[in-house]
Amino acid sequence: MKKLNVIAAGFGWSVLERAGTTRIAGLDFEPAKSVFPAVTCVAQAALRTGADPSVHGVVSNGFWIDALEKPSFWEQGASLVKGPRVWDSFRSGGGTVGLYFFQQSIGESVDAVLTPAPIHKHGGGMIMSCYTWPYSASAPLSAKLGRFPLWRYWGPLASPKVGRGCIDWFEAFTGMFDVDEAYLYLPTLDYMAQKKGPGSAADKSAFDELARQLERLADICSKRACELSVTGDYDIAPVTLPCVHPNAVLRKSGLFRVRNVGSRTYPDFRMSSAFAMCDHEVCILTGRESERAESILLGTGDFEKPGDEAASCPGRILLAKRGSWCSYRWWTDRREAPDFASHVDIHNKPGFDPGELFFFPGDQARGTHGRVSTIAKSEMQP
Repeated sequence: MKKLNVIAAGFGWSVLERAGTTRIAGLDFEPAKSVFPAVTCVAQAALRTGADPSVHGVVSNGFWIDALEKPSFWEQGASLVKGPRVWDSFRSGGGTVGLYFFQQSIGESVDAVLTPAPIHKHGGGMIMSCYTWPYSASAPLSAKLGRFPLWRYWGPLASPKVGRGCIDWFEAFTGMFDVDEAYLYLPTLDYMAQKKGPGSAADKSAFDELARQLERLADICSKRACELSVTGDYDIAPVTLPCVHPNAVLRKSGLFRVRNVGSRTYPDFRMSSAFAMCDHEVCILTGRESERAESILLGTGDFEKPGDEAASCPGRILLAKRGSWCSYRWWTDRREAPDFASHVDIHNKPGFDPGELFFFPGDQARGTHGRVSTIAKSEMQP
C-alpha cells in the first residue's frame, strides 16, 4: 500500500477546537468546507468522484427509485453513484484500489471491497457478516477475526470502539490482499456526538478513541512506507429543539397518503403527491406537488431554505430550523406507528432515524448535521 485516505465521520473543525489541538498522530489539520448536504453518502460520493451532487446524483443517505416508486436508505450498489471515479486513470495505468467500509461500494470499479452486509434471518435476528471482494478473502478474515461487531457499528450498542474493528479488518485484509491506494471509513466520532451531544463527556472520550485509532493507522502506514491523509465529512451541531415532522404536516394537508393495516399506518408513496425523505437536518421533497409541499412546510416556521450551497443539488431541499432535525415519521399517535418503527431497520424507514441509537423511544438525538459545516482535513503525509 502506497497511499491511505481516511474519511472520519463527524470529524468537524469544532472537535479540534474543543480539544485545543490541530495535530494528531503526526498529522497537521486545517479547516475545510464540507459538502452539502453534509451527510455520509454524499460526502463519500464526493470523495470518490471529485464532483458535486449535480454530477454524482447522491443528495442524502437515501435514494428515490423511480422504477419502484419508493425511497430506500443505505443501499450498497455502486451504480447509485454516477460519474467517473477519481481513481479511474490510476487503475487504467495498472494501479490497484481498495474501498473499506464505504456505502455504495458493492460492484465498485476497484480491486478490493470490504463493507458491512448482515444477513437477515427469516425467523428474526441477523448474521453479523461483511461483504468482501475478492470473495476468497472472507473465510480467512473470519477465521482470524471472527464476526465483525456490527452491533457496535449501528444501533443502541454502537460504540466508538468499533473503529478498532474497522482497522483490524482493514489491516488483515490489506495484509493478505494489498492495494496501491486505499480508502477507509471510520465511524468512531459519529455516535456519542449524536446521542449525548457535541462536547459532552462521552463525545470527548470518543475523540480520545479516534486519536488512538489514527495513531495506530499512522504506525501501520509508517511500517509500510505509505502516505496517510485524513478528512472529516461533516461537523455535528447540537440539538436544542424538538425534531420536526414534515411528513406529518404533509399528511394533514392531504399530500402524503397512508394505508391502514389494523391500527398501524404504512406509507403509500404511489398515491402521495408529495412527501419528504428525511436525513438529519435535511429533507428532500419528492412528488408532483413538491413545490406546494415546500410552501406548506415553510409556512409552519419550522423549516428554512438552504442558501447558495443547494445550487449544486438536484431536487427540492429544505432544512429544519437550526437546533432541530427532521424526523421521517408521519404519525403523531404512536399507536399508528408501523411495526418497523421500533426496530433497527435502516432499509424500511424512509429516512434516517437517530432513535435507533437508543433503547427507549422517548430519548432523542442531541447532535445532528446536514448544513454546510467546517471539517478537519490533513495534508498527505509520508
